[in-house]
Amino acid sequence: MSLVTLSENNIMNLLLICFSTLIRPVPGISPPDKDGRTLHRTKRGWMWNSFFLLEEWTGSGKQYVGKLHSDMDTEDGSVKYVLTGDGAGTIFEIDENSGDIHATRRLDREEKASYTLSAKAINKTSGQVLERASDFIIKIHDINDNEPKFSKDTYLASVPEMSNVGAFVMKVLATDADDESYGNSARLVYSILQGQPYFSVEPDTGVIRTALPNMIRENREHYQVVIQAKDMAGQMGGLSGTATVNITLLDVNNSPPRFNFSVYTLNAFESAEVGSSVGSIKANDADTGENAEMWYSILDGDGQDVFSIVTDAARQEGVIIVKKPLDYESKRIYSLNVQVTNTHLDRRFSHLGPFSDTATVKITVKDVDEPPVFGRSHYIFEVDEDAPPGKSVGTVSARDPDAINHLVKYTIDRHTDLERLFNIDSNNGTISILQTLDRETSKWHNISVLATEISGSLQTRVPVFIKVRDVNDNAPEFAMYYETFVCENVKAGQLIQTISAVDTDEPLVAHKFVFSLSTVNPNFTIFDNEDNTARILTRRGGFSRQEMSSYLLPVVISDNDYPIQSSTSTLTVRVCACDSRGKVQTCSTEALLLSAGLSTGALVAILLCIIILLMIVVLFAALRRQKKKEPLIISKEDVRDNVVSYNDEGGGEEDTQAFDIGTLRNPEVIDTNKMRRDIIPEMLFPFRRVSPIKDNTDVRDFINSRLQENDSDPTAPPYDSLATYAYEGNGSLAESLSSLESTATEGDQDFDYLSHWGPPFKKLADMYIGKETHRET
Repeated sequence: MSLVTLSENNIMNLLLICFSTLIRPVPGISPPDKDGRTLHRTKRGWMWNSFFLLEEWTGSGKQYVGKLHSDMDTEDGSVKYVLTGDGAGTIFEIDENSGDIHATRRLDREEKASYTLSAKAINKTSGQVLERASDFIIKIHDINDNEPKFSKDTYLASVPEMSNVGAFVMKVLATDADDESYGNSARLVYSILQGQPYFSVEPDTGVIRTALPNMIRENREHYQVVIQAKDMAGQMGGLSGTATVNITLLDVNNSPPRFNFSVYTLNAFESAEVGSSVGSIKANDADTGENAEMWYSILDGDGQDVFSIVTDAARQEGVIIVKKPLDYESKRIYSLNVQVTNTHLDRRFSHLGPFSDTATVKITVKDVDEPPVFGRSHYIFEVDEDAPPGKSVGTVSARDPDAINHLVKYTIDRHTDLERLFNIDSNNGTISILQTLDRETSKWHNISVLATEISGSLQTRVPVFIKVRDVNDNAPEFAMYYETFVCENVKAGQLIQTISAVDTDEPLVAHKFVFSLSTVNPNFTIFDNEDNTARILTRRGGFSRQEMSSYLLPVVISDNDYPIQSSTSTLTVRVCACDSRGKVQTCSTEALLLSAGLSTGALVAILLCIIILLMIVVLFAALRRQKKKEPLIISKEDVRDNVVSYNDEGGGEEDTQAFDIGTLRNPEVIDTNKMRRDIIPEMLFPFRRVSPIKDNTDVRDFINSRLQENDSDPTAPPYDSLATYAYEGNGSLAESLSSLESTATEGDQDFDYLSHWGPPFKKLADMYIGKETHRET
């Protein structure tokens, strides 16, 4: 029984479907096994393995896949076919009555190559499974619908120039998404579309190789090659893809350096310093990178001792350097034979050489106006220190090196001769002294002499070192100050001092001093050791401090130079008390004090007492001066409540010179700059009192103003005090109570009006009215 029915549209797959369809054996026939036993076949209801379906279906409607049929199906409509698995119900659908399978849309093998599904047959009425589920595969049959693709659209490659034919450049690879196992859809063949005849490509591997020999980078450096990959083994109708390969020829050292000219001309001024550049020459090399690196050298020429050449690695130039000073007047033209060579040689291309070149460089020296030139780099002269002013020291000489010689004048740089000790003849350069020199003050004098062209301003200086030769003009003297003493108990012939001498003069060989006494001394004698030292010895004993505390011993010291110089130095010998071993105990003035019974400790004590007494006297005088000052506050009872009293009664009412009475009546004129005399001001400028309140305010406001003014006064005393103010106010009904402005006498006044002022003035009325009644009585 056939279980699978093919679609009429799958005629192309007929053969494959037939091979893949399993045919049930004839019932009742059981093939024997290898042992001769008869095997019985188990009955199967399903008989299939796989279906094939073309991708990219272009027909109209749904694509027929195949048909499922079960032996249990009597075609009475009681069997229902069910399909599950990959794409069931979406991509694939089955007719549940007939078992026909259709694809609902076009399929792409490159998206999914096969689908696994499962089918079963069930009874529609009872739902009983008639055929158990069984899997089958729907394979998508490939067609050539994908073109080959390269991994990149553009490749970069390189190959050395001058390579042989077939030199490997690079390998390009394309891929095809079609099925490689079916037909030629994915079988690729490579070919070159652009880049011939320079390059070729292997059809099967995609390897690009050179096709021409000795390609030169200097002629052409970059090439663009287009490679095609075509499927279907390159046959007509196959799909293709292309890629671009940009190939660069790498440089090799196949081009030797070459000078543009055979002769180069340079100019150099004769004033060019050693080490300075004169100019440069450059050779050309068509290569690049290290293959174009060059090295310049001088082969020969009459200027190879005067000039040198160095290679500028950055610019690949040969720089001509001055090696020795140039002189236009001596030689004006030099010639050099210069060679340039590649530093990196490739022996494979040595036949293209030689990889070097030569050229001639002619250097012309230009004349410049040069300053005068001294005959020496420095001068050294000598002169005696006792030479008289005007004495010649030496002569310097300079000349003008130019072709046209100019006269030269000489001067001394006075910054090097501030004391004006020397002079120079401006015409012949003779140096002489202006003052007497002293070797002991300065042994050397360093001056600078300037040589200047008379017709120009160019000048040159040269150092002149003048040595002052020594003359024996200083007498020897003691080498140091000697503190000499002699003991009272000394014996005759005893050594008391060894002396030596020094001489500031510089001897020709060595100093030799002679020591002697100016006169015969009965107490001491001198012995010359003949080694520039001498010993002082006693001629007697029994010295006494009371008779003579010290002795003056004149010593004559002479040298042996010419003329002989001598001096007399006085040696002071003090008489001291010594112990039995000759150790000094006391000398001179202190010995006299000891004889009076006073010791050193007693003298110190007396001195301290005098100092203490003087301090007491000074302190007592200072205290008495402070007591004479009358204190500002006279404290009688309590220091917390004090009244400042001023014992100045003034001259009475008729005294108008002691004070200004107008001040009491008009507080605005009070002097605000008066300083307190009882304390030291703490401010640089005194506190200025605020003028009293204007417009004649009452007494209360005036007192409050004064109170506030005192509270804020920084010069007020730091204790409680009472301040009084003689301000009576103005605008009173009783007018002024003072009799200072009254022109009448006290007896002419009538005080009866006081009794009409009320209780506050009752006491005052009793006083004046009672006083007037008593006077009348």
